[in-house]
Amino acid sequence: MFNLKSVYLYLFSIKRLILKSLKEFFFLTSFYNRSLNSQTPSRLFFQPNPYLLSPMFNHESFIFKISRESIYNFWNKNLTQREKKSIHNFLWLNLIDRKNEKVIIQKIIKDWISKFNNYKKEVWDEKIISKRIISWLSNSDIILSKTEKDFEKKFLNCLIRQINFLKKNLTTNTHETNRILSISAIILSGLVFKEYYSNYTNGIRELKKFIDNFFDEDGFPKNRNLENLIIFLQYFVLIKEWSKNAQENVPEYLDEIIEKNITCLNSFNNSNKKIPLFNGCTERDMDNFIKYLQKLNYKVEDKLSFVGKIQIIKNKKMTLYFDSGGPPDYKLSKDYQSGPLSFEYFSDNNKIITNCGYGRKISKKIRLISKLTSAQSTLCLNDVSVVKFKRNSLINKAYGSTIDESFKIIDIQREENKKETIVSATHNAYLRKFGYLHKREIKFLKKENILQGKDFLLKKNSNQDKTNFSIRFHIYPGIEAFKTVGGNDILLQISKNNSLIFSVKSQDIQIEKSLFLGRSRILNNNCIVIYGSTLNQDKTIEWELKETV
Repeated sequence: MFNLKSVYLYLFSIKRLILKSLKEFFFLTSFYNRSLNSQTPSRLFFQPNPYLLSPMFNHESFIFKISRESIYNFWNKNLTQREKKSIHNFLWLNLIDRKNEKVIIQKIIKDWISKFNNYKKEVWDEKIISKRIISWLSNSDIILSKTEKDFEKKFLNCLIRQINFLKKNLTTNTHETNRILSISAIILSGLVFKEYYSNYTNGIRELKKFIDNFFDEDGFPKNRNLENLIIFLQYFVLIKEWSKNAQENVPEYLDEIIEKNITCLNSFNNSNKKIPLFNGCTERDMDNFIKYLQKLNYKVEDKLSFVGKIQIIKNKKMTLYFDSGGPPDYKLSKDYQSGPLSFEYFSDNNKIITNCGYGRKISKKIRLISKLTSAQSTLCLNDVSVVKFKRNSLINKAYGSTIDESFKIIDIQREENKKETIVSATHNAYLRKFGYLHKREIKFLKKENILQGKDFLLKKNSNQDKTNFSIRFHIYPGIEAFKTVGGNDILLQISKNNSLIFSVKSQDIQIEKSLFLGRSRILNNNCIVIYGSTLNQDKTIEWELKETV
């Protein structure tokens, strides 16, 4: 069938890539670089607190060391792409001895200005520029301490040039994370420089648009990515604290979104302190960020049991996250992973059942693999992934690997009483090709700490071909899995005195090798897989996870 939507997107991708190439060529011209110049501020009227940047450099993968001997060849080293980003964003300023190394810092920045004051593609990426502006302004007390007036003028002029670059390109900066970074840097510049106070007012206006467009009514990102929630909340808090310290009124909508964001984050907090790996998340520890919020007196205690279309079940011993949501709008789906009705399970302080995680920090190939349904703890039919992602290289280059076909989640249910909690949902992603709906029901028996699951294949359309199914339960790295003598049970050995039993009724069950992709490198882990088949009929697969006696 001729797909007008795909043709439309293809043509827009060509247009977008051509305009991007023309822009980058224009950025290299002397005319454009002269256009970045404007009035040099007389001084800084507000000194941001460097401590507020703590969450930004806690997650930097490259720890940078400098010495007096290295500064004379500092910007001529051969570095990996990741190292370049870590050095040029200057967040490492918060990790060094502020008192004893200010002379070294001033020398390094002076050389950076001499070498990179004009546009250079890798160094002037919006994300890197924004972090660099925020870091330079937050550490300006040591950068400008007892320095020459000529250096101060060059430093301030270089800052303004980079800020002007962000302002000129804000309307075309559609990547959500990069956009909130740019908005934050522009807002901070308006607070620090009175000559550019309009940057603050314009930035606050853009912030309101961003919040209105990107969050649902509960304050959760519409791309359904919990890691994005943490990143955005971090910058909302920065903007609020900067505004307060600069004696500016904090907009009511900013207070409101921060409160909603913290409620969402608090809902996902668990004894393991790790975020669940749905919809493009990499593994991240929530504990340090929550402590950071508490130090700043953010103490929202409310919790939700349904956030971002993820069902949450908790008691003192366990936490269950069950994804009962469909994919986001295709424009927000470049990091979506096709795992509807997947779940993650935590027992005590241990994560037991996981999804594989998003391979963003590893490679493009691994990132693509981690999008497949088989990388999630859910059901596959005939080894086919639930959604297809656009494979056209032009579209992917312009917009990322967005989804090609969507699907619907229906019949979302939750029942709760003193004895048990039951959650269930159904998706129709396999209906057109295989004629089946997939319904998953998970029951938690509170007193016994038992998890019972049922996966239903509900036949709706006639199909004479035999349909094979596989249901995967990815086991968190470090947990050993052993098949018992009976053949229908799997022993999960968490530690010497802590184990669980996974069992299934009347189905083939296997332990297979799997991969965990949620960190900066690939880890080996195990995967429980239930195999079976069905032919033009409904099928119910029952399984259970409980503590050993």
